[in-house]
Amino acid sequence: MLGLLSSMAFVLFTGCSSFNREWREAGQAPAPPDSITGRWEGRWISHGNGHIGALRRVIKPETNSISPAHFRATYLKMARFGYSVPLEVSNSNGLWHFQGQEDLGAVAGGVYRYEGFAKAKNFEAIYTSKHDHGVFQMQRAE
Repeated sequence: MLGLLSSMAFVLFTGCSSFNREWREAGQAPAPPDSITGRWEGRWISHGNGHIGALRRVIKPETNSISPAHFRATYLKMARFGYSVPLEVSNSNGLWHFQGQEDLGAVAGGVYRYEGFAKAKNFEAIYTSKHDHGVFQMQRAE
């Protein structure tokens, strides 16, 4: 039981302080209008279990068409957890398409896959895993 609680605490609190630093740094300059990089905020909605939570994301500039995306999500209105997903990004006429996946560990549900698109001010994605599926709905953070 103690091992499970320790694992849950690790998942819930890993990366929050580094995410907050990245969030502040990304907010010091306006988001580039011709890039998916920068700060985004909104919510995630599980279609599998009905949970909804706040969601923030910072996308770093790409390297070889891979953009590191750092997420911070709220679960059950009080638990916060952070994780990163490498997103493969392509652009076509101002519409960014992306996809990626990350193994969040057994406690968090295993491998999650992400696919979606972003415009200058809106970001939408679907996520799927073995035990859950849903959407991310986000807008550029001011």
